[in-house]
Amino acid sequence: MNIADYKRFDVINGIGLRHSLYTSGCSHHCKGCFNASIWNFNYGKPYTKEFEDKIIEDLNINYVKISGLSILGGEPLQSVDGLLPLVRRIKAECENKDIWIWSGHTFEEILQNNKQKELLSYCDVLIDGRFELELRDLTLKWRGSRNQRVLNVKESLNQGKVALLPLSGGN
Repeated sequence: MNIADYKRFDVINGIGLRHSLYTSGCSHHCKGCFNASIWNFNYGKPYTKEFEDKIIEDLNINYVKISGLSILGGEPLQSVDGLLPLVRRIKAECENKDIWIWSGHTFEEILQNNKQKELLSYCDVLIDGRFELELRDLTLKWRGSRNQRVLNVKESLNQGKVALLPLSGGN
């Protein structure tokens, strides 16, 4: 797995002050994608144990409240094997940190793949669905097109169906 970018102290990709990890590689190739430069799975730098340790350290800093980690791409679910150890460690070693993940796959599609479903089980919020240029809406929170949904993962998994995260302003 390669990492396209890592942003510390991000306030754009989720609720609260967080860190954001961008995985390299995506086979969806959505028309109008704002991250098309990282579709290549070889883009960026290799993910290492040292880098993973740095993420855990960054999540556990105590001089400011960090809400959690946002995982974007590319397509993170095409890097499941690389991400599973990280999300497991976050839940085990980082107290009260949430994990947000963006995927072009829908919740229903993810449930059909055991490894992707396992990765999702460690996450708190999923923004799902491919970006559709014809449905682009720049007023939406955390997503680019109206078909994409912001899901409460725990509730969705418990209910076996989509449970949307309540958003202020109807977005």
